[in-house]
Order: sequence, then structure tokens, then C-alpha cells
Amino acid sequence: MKVNNLLMALCCLLMALIASCGKDNPGTTTGDDVDNGYDGDFTPNTQPLSLENAVSITFTDSGTIVANPFLNNGVATDISNGNVVVTSTITDKELNYILSGETAGGSVKFYGSYKFNLYLNGVSITNPQGAAVNIQCGKKISVYVVDNTSNRLIDGFTYSQVTGEDMKGTFFSEGQLNFYGTGELLIRGKCKHAICVDDYFRMYDGNVIIKEAASDAIHANDYIRIDGGTLTTKSVGEGLDCEKGYVEINGGAINITTTGDKGHGIKSATTTTVNSTGNTTVAASGKASKGFKSAGNMVITKGNVTITTTGNAFYDADEKDISSASGIKCDANLTINGGNINITSSGSGGKGISVDEKLVVNSGTINITTSGGYFNYNKDGSSAKAIKSNGNLTVNDGTITIKTSGTNAEGVESKDTLRIKGGNVEIEAYDDAMNASKHIEISGGNIYCYSSTNDGIDSNGTLSISGGVIVSCGSTVPEESFDCDNNQFKITGGIMVGLGGATSKPTSNICTQRSLIYNTGGSGISAIHIKSASGETEVLTLKLPRTYSSQLCLLFSSPDMAASTGYTIYTGGSISGGTNFHGLYTGAAYTKGTSAATFTTTNMVTTVGASSGPGGNPGGGPGRS
Repeated sequence: MKVNNLLMALCCLLMALIASCGKDNPGTTTGDDVDNGYDGDFTPNTQPLSLENAVSITFTDSGTIVANPFLNNGVATDISNGNVVVTSTITDKELNYILSGETAGGSVKFYGSYKFNLYLNGVSITNPQGAAVNIQCGKKISVYVVDNTSNRLIDGFTYSQVTGEDMKGTFFSEGQLNFYGTGELLIRGKCKHAICVDDYFRMYDGNVIIKEAASDAIHANDYIRIDGGTLTTKSVGEGLDCEKGYVEINGGAINITTTGDKGHGIKSATTTTVNSTGNTTVAASGKASKGFKSAGNMVITKGNVTITTTGNAFYDADEKDISSASGIKCDANLTINGGNINITSSGSGGKGISVDEKLVVNSGTINITTSGGYFNYNKDGSSAKAIKSNGNLTVNDGTITIKTSGTNAEGVESKDTLRIKGGNVEIEAYDDAMNASKHIEISGGNIYCYSSTNDGIDSNGTLSISGGVIVSCGSTVPEESFDCDNNQFKITGGIMVGLGGATSKPTSNICTQRSLIYNTGGSGISAIHIKSASGETEVLTLKLPRTYSSQLCLLFSSPDMAASTGYTIYTGGSISGGTNFHGLYTGAAYTKGTSAATFTTTNMVTTVGASSGPGGNPGGGPGRS
């Protein structure tokens, strides 16, 4: 009998242990707590906060305790089933409301017409029927997340609305919200937004963690400004969404994750400014999602901005157009004055930077990688691009590194004029590395363009080079290193090396610097060296960045190539020492290979060898645009 009783007890214990595996264990977290809804144990703050003009609200297991020195002098409090309603008629001083303790079925609502301060002093509020904190006061509210405290606010999946009142998030305010303090605030928005402000939102300090939001993590009307602290959000909709005004990031550490289709990381109805020395990180995984979406002008001055988009393009039936993901989407002008910008896009049709008007890069470091291919919808489609500007695109300085690998993906494109005046630009693209609809103008900088399947530098209009160091590699015939069809091609300065199956021919009567077009069979050529016939002057030492198995067309121009001078072209050989810019050597030692050809610079443009294939004639016939 005792044995049977013991076995029964053991069985009961085992069944209890098995059953407990399906429940949250208060002492253990497993997996992603954003997904399973577990936030760990909460320990209410037991240290009272002493402030003048204070009303304290403390949630306990035995009920809600309110300490209200203004009970008969302007502040009324009503408590019903854990829901506290505070009504103030005081208008001559700022009151301090202090929230502490824990409730699994309560809320706090404020009515009034004068600004006040709200202290979160180790409080946990879960309201299954609506907002955890509901401020029905249209004045300035200063929220202090008390140092060394943890706080959390959770709403319900459905709201019990009050006629005539807004309640659009877990933490809702009619008035301005200003966040201070270094404590931690965790928020879950199960129904709508996590934080919603019908005025502006400003964060000076603190550690705000939004674990989930069914819509936006932070939604404000007038503006959103982050000056400091740490902000971490996860949402289905926008991370930060300013419905009518601007977004300004001046400091702090920001980490935003959005998962819904067209769920943008940071969205502004007007202008967007990033002027922070901190880190801003955005991960957007939904279809056609953007890291930044600015309806007005956008300026990036400093800081570290890291954006990852993984969503594909799709046909938006409401807009009757194709919508694509972008790291940065600016509907007006984008100016980059500094900072470190890193963008990765893997979805079909995805863009790194997409600008509707003008794009100007004055400084900074920009790294963009896109791996998405072409998105096709009926007879329309969208190509992935690293940088796309519908207006003029100007690079004055800075460092830009680009790699695109998806089908039809271009590197840099301007639908108007593309100008490079300085900086370092390095592009490796599946399609055109650099493309402009009207004009390309290069007057400075170090530029490397490499296309796997198309042109290195492609202008559908005119092309002018007056400075800089340029190495441009197009693909095989009929693709070109420099392509401007039969339009004007002006060379007045700079060092140019173009390799491809063909090239457009410089327009002799407007050029002031001499150039060479050298056509040869590409098989087995690993290096090209050009020196004067006297052997005194070396003008080119080049190790080819890629292999050309058939037709090879070299376009070369340099101020060192003198008039009426004889030169010898060598192929093969070896190169040692010196400095190297994508195969273009300076100050290197060259060991002679094969003497392939000689020429004399009698004309402004000298052609050596016969071309083959369409687009490769010495007259600069049309190539692909």
C-alpha cells in the first residue's frame, strides 16, 4: 500500500512538472521575449519619492493607495476597480504625480488644463481594456523615469472607448510629452500605438524599450525630437511616426525594428534631421518598408546610421504603382554633410537611397549594398539601385562605397545631371555602375566604376571630364567604359582609364586634353604600360581589374600625354611597388612585356587598332543606355 501511494505521489509530481513546462516560469526567460510576451518578474519600488506639490498613487495587492494633499483644494481622485481618474483644476503651479507599485487590471487617467510632471517610480500598469496611462490634458507633460527604477506599461487587445476622448496607445497624451530620467520604461502596445501624442514627443534621457506595437511604436502629431537616452522599439507599423511635423535626432542611441508591410523605421511628414554623435539603427523587414521616410527635406550631419531592409517590392493597388523598400526615401531634397551611413537591402527592387528631388553629398562615409533583383509586374517593373535621384546628384566630398549584385541593379543613377567634384567613389554594380539621363560631369575625386554586365559610366546625354582620377570598367562587347552614345564627350583634365568592349569617342574639337583609344584582342592581357618612345616618360601603368577574353577597348587620357609625341604600348609584363588605385599604379616599377603598338599624338584623340562589335567603333557609335 505504501509503495502504491509513493508511486502515485511521484506520478502526480511528474505530471505537475510536465504541465509547468507549458507555462511561463517566473525565474526563467526562453526565446525572444518580444514574441512570447514575457517580461520577467517585476519588483515594485518600495522607496518613496519625496517631492513638493506631489500626489502619489501606489498600486498594491490589497488596493490602490492615493496620497493627495490637494483633495479639497483642486485635485479630485476617483478609484474604481484599480482604475484611477485624477481631475485637477489647479492652474497656478505644476503638480508632481508619482506612480509606484503594480496592478494587473488598472490604469491612470488625468484631466486638467495646466502642465504637470509625471514620475514613474517603479510602476507596472496593465490595463486589459485600454491605455495604461491616459492624459486628457493638452498642456506640457514632463515624464520622469526615476533613476534606478524599472517601469512597464501594457494595454489590452481591445479598448473600451469613452465618447469624445482619444485613446490611441498604451501611453496616450493630448499634450506634449517630454521624457527625462535614467530609469527604464518598458511598453507593450497590443492594440494600437505604444506611445501616442496628439502634440509633440521629446526624449532627453532615459531607457525606453517598446517591446511591441500593433501600429506605431511612437506616434506624434507636431514633431518628434530625440536628444539623448536609449530608445529601442519593435512595431508592426512605423518605429517613429510624426504625422504632421518633423523628426529631429540630436543624440542618444536608437534601435528600431519594424515588421509590417510599408512599416517604416522613421517617418516624417515634413523635414528630417540627423545630427547625433550616437548610433541610429533601423531594421525593416516588411514589403516596401523604408528605414527613413521623409516627406520633406532631409539632412544628415553626423552620427552612425545603420539601415537594413529585407522586404520585396510589390504592386500597391491603392496607389496603383509599384512600391519598393528603401534604406532612405526622401520625397524632397537630401543633403549629407557627414556621418557614417551603412545601408543593406536584399529585397527585389530595393533601393539604398532614393530621392525625388536633389541629392548632395558634402562629406561623410556612405556604404550601400543591395542584393535584390528586378521586380516585375505585368509589363512594368522596378530595379534595385544603390543610390537613385530624380533630380541632380552632386558629390562634393566624402567616401562612397557601393555594391549591387541583383539582376538589372545599378549603382548610382540621376534622372537629371550627375556631378562629382571630389571625394572617393567606388562602385561595383551588376548593371551600369554610374548613370545619368542628361549629363555626367566629373571635375575631381577618385572614382572607380565596375559593371558586371553593362557600362561603367553611362550618360544618356552629354559627358564631361575636367579633373579627378577615374578607373571605369564596362563589360564585354558591346558594353562600354564611357558611354554617351553620339552625344558630346568633353575632356579637359583629369586622369581617365576606361576598359570595356567599346567606348564612346571624345569630341575632338572641344577637348583640350589628349586621349587614346586602343582596340586589341583581350585574351591573355593582364597589364598595359604606355611610355614615350624615347623611354623617358611613363604615362600609364595598369593592371587590369578584370579579364577580357575577346575584344578589349582602352580609353586613356592624362595631362602627362604630350602633343606630337611618340609612345609605345606594352602588354603583359610585371608591376612592383608604387601605389595602386584599382589597378592604376603610380610610382611603380614596370618590367617590360610585349611591345604591342606605337602611336604619335598628332591629333587630340588618337585611335590605335580596329574595333569590333556594335557600339565599339572608333567614332563612338551608340551603346546601351
